[in-house]
Amino acid sequence: MTANTRTARAGDQSYLKRLNRSAILELVRQEPGLSRAELATRTHVTKVTVGTVVQDLIDEGWLTEGTLQQGGLGRPGRTLHLNGDDHVILGADVGVQGLRVVATTLTGRVLARQSVSAPTGDPDAPTGDPDAAAADLARLIRAALRDPAVTGRQPLGLGVAAPGPVSQPENLLLFAPNLGWRDVPFLDLLSAHLPDLPGLSLLENEANAAAFAESYLRGREAPDVLAYLSLGSGIGAGLVVGSPEPRLLRGAGHLAGEIGHTVLQPGGLYCHCGNRGCAETLLSGWAIRAALGIPEGTPLVDAVNARLNEPEVQVTLRRAGEALGMLLTNLHHTLNPSEIVLGGPLTRLGGPLLPAALDFFREHQHHLYSTARPTEIQVRADTTFLPAQGVAAQVLARLIHSAEAAVSA
Repeated sequence: MTANTRTARAGDQSYLKRLNRSAILELVRQEPGLSRAELATRTHVTKVTVGTVVQDLIDEGWLTEGTLQQGGLGRPGRTLHLNGDDHVILGADVGVQGLRVVATTLTGRVLARQSVSAPTGDPDAPTGDPDAAAADLARLIRAALRDPAVTGRQPLGLGVAAPGPVSQPENLLLFAPNLGWRDVPFLDLLSAHLPDLPGLSLLENEANAAAFAESYLRGREAPDVLAYLSLGSGIGAGLVVGSPEPRLLRGAGHLAGEIGHTVLQPGGLYCHCGNRGCAETLLSGWAIRAALGIPEGTPLVDAVNARLNEPEVQVTLRRAGEALGMLLTNLHHTLNPSEIVLGGPLTRLGGPLLPAALDFFREHQHHLYSTARPTEIQVRADTTFLPAQGVAAQVLARLIHSAEAAVSA
């Protein structure tokens, strides 16, 4: 046997070990309580190999053993679960109107939350400074790590959600029109303020992160195709396919999901992106604020809901609702998702916005095929920390499915 052959076989064994680790971790994540014997059956790996891998994962703090299974034939095995006690994964969200941080376990349970509502940018005259936002976010992250529920746990990684298209290979925020940021290496800025934070780090679009949370954290109950619409200062969409291991649709230029900049009104008002008639000129926090003369610094949802009896408010919200209905209809006819989830601050607006959107959608979604399965619409009243949870879940998924899963406790 040559040295090259020995090296190749050693490399194959290392690769197979990583595959087995990933398969076992993912199955236990999806179905807590499986035994070693059940894992061997499900993964088609020998019981000896499963036993070795499981013991390594227990020693490293990834898995814990539970009670003996009851019933069934043969020798009972101990249940296996992701270890929710030793590690922490951090998720952060850089928003137009504030910053949010969560600290989660391997099971997705939130241990601590931190947020600041001071704006990082002004939608009408974007002036947010990326480095200042990174410094503020670093302070929130350090505060989360000092939380009593987090202290003593090993950080495995950090994910950051941002309000614009992202190139993950370069960890680059390509464009955030409502912040006035372009080509910002935000993770590099953040790491300068957190030089000692260990583990994997990644950057993700805010709507993608929320969509990933909606799918990944549901496990086997997630729909096969899910679209998440983020309704806030801007409008974005996250698109995922597959369950219970979702894959995000990013597009060739990382622009998939920028639904707020699809044109609904040719020749309409100018958008922050530079085009005219974008969906955001009709349906967005900044458009509603401008139409109703609500000054910056005044909470939009509270201000609008206090004026619901005014005809001007009713007209503005109905127009925004019809624009949302058009977006829902276009999503249904182009991507045909099993489920569309509506989240973001605008879901808390009263008046005709959501009823007008849902009415428009019901009236238009079946005009092509009377036998088409209707798309289910879910409305989330509070998604404040959902993008941060979603990007933390992405860190976990990346760790499970990569060689970096071999992090010691």
